[in-house]
Amino acid sequence: MNTSTAEAERTTIHAGRQLRRSANDKMLGGVAGGIARYLDADVTLVRVVTAVLALCTGVGLALYLAAWLLLPEEGKAQSIAATWVADRRNQSL
Repeated sequence: MNTSTAEAERTTIHAGRQLRRSANDKMLGGVAGGIARYLDADVTLVRVVTAVLALCTGVGLALYLAAWLLLPEEGKAQSIAATWVADRRNQSL
């Protein structure tokens, strides 16, 4: 297999993949489960990395909260933040 064939195959495999919060594999908001599924990684590893970032720098908590608000859950069209903004826009009309 040459380089262009491998690159085309990799692009085809990842083309349909979307980053979403997990509906099944969740402890808090499903963010770690969704990221693990997207990266084909172990969810425990993602949770440990997030916990270390949160404890050592505080960045992990902020990123987790942002992902929880901005990533839609599997099976849903909009994120929590997008739903909240749409509701506020409809109330003001």
